[in-house]
Amino acid sequence: MDKIIETLSADETYKVGQELGAQAEAGEIYCLLGDLGVGKTVFTQGFARGLGIEEPVSSPTFTILQEYEEGRLPFYHFDVYRIAEPEEMDELGFEDYIYGFGVCLIEWANLIAELLPDFVKTVLIEKDLEKGFDYRKITVKEGAFEQ
Repeated sequence: MDKIIETLSADETYKVGQELGAQAEAGEIYCLLGDLGVGKTVFTQGFARGLGIEEPVSSPTFTILQEYEEGRLPFYHFDVYRIAEPEEMDELGFEDYIYGFGVCLIEWANLIAELLPDFVKTVLIEKDLEKGFDYRKITVKEGAFEQ
């Protein structure tokens, strides 16, 4: 069953990420989707804090992967926006991460959908300007990746 959470500020979006991070378990994969500027980085910063990570978290747009080892579980933050071909993920050892003992969060996961395992958690963040500039609808689904 889908879980839908509505937030009215960046701080609330951060807190949703923090709650999910606090509940995350080893081996889980979170696929984070949403348009540019929708709050994926704010959500991810909260998620990392929920894992007990204190250091600053930013999107690894140019490095593709940022690893954080200081939390209660290893956290692997991918931003695959600049991936031209899914095969490029092999160079990073992608399978070692997604089948490892940490938690993976993958921004723009739709670009590498064919590489994802059968069970993931998909988090879609959407704006609705009619409900306010800071309004966000966050939908969390479990199961096979859906775009």
